[in-house]
Amino acid sequence: MSYMNQEHLIVEALQVLESGGVVLHPTETCYGLAADIFYPQAVEKIYLLKEMAREKPVSIMVSDFDQAKKYGHFDERAEKLARAFWPGPLTIIVKRSDKLPSYINPGIDSVGIRCPDHAFTMEMLRRFEEPLITTSANRTKEPQAYEVDEFLEGRMEDMIPDFIVDMGRIPQTPPSTIVDLSGESGVGMVILRHGPVAVEEIHRVLGG
Repeated sequence: MSYMNQEHLIVEALQVLESGGVVLHPTETCYGLAADIFYPQAVEKIYLLKEMAREKPVSIMVSDFDQAKKYGHFDERAEKLARAFWPGPLTIIVKRSDKLPSYINPGIDSVGIRCPDHAFTMEMLRRFEEPLITTSANRTKEPQAYEVDEFLEGRMEDMIPDFIVDMGRIPQTPPSTIVDLSGESGVGMVILRHGPVAVEEIHRVLGG
């Protein structure tokens, strides 16, 4: 896809996000859904599109580590992983900060944060200048989408994202590895989902 076409898509995607819409976009893993964390109705639409129970937490994606630190509390271990693997397919769960709106993952004192390694999505994040809700583009318990039609097939008009960034079929990479470091500082680490970042690499970076 040419730079001019991508520029047009980025501008349109930003306009939709700024107005509280949901964008279907590619990542370095699968297609994802994104929305402004400061629009409650956009967050709600993410849940509707995924047909996901409201009590299931969602993650946020950021443009860099400095932005991540505003919305989550990173201890030494979490910072090491962020600096080693971001941008990349690693979601790090940390204690949430009070800057994260209370309607996101209510009743949960942590949040998953990820910095994607995909040129289009990173440019979208940089220009948006705030974190976005991020979740894979699929109905709950169904496979992730690696082309747009896999997500759109059989959907009614009111169950379609507000804007779609279609970059054709993307490489079939598993969703991000999820590591939970939200326990007491220096205590415990739980791998909640195995993915492209190997557990052995995580232990290597953490020194154990």
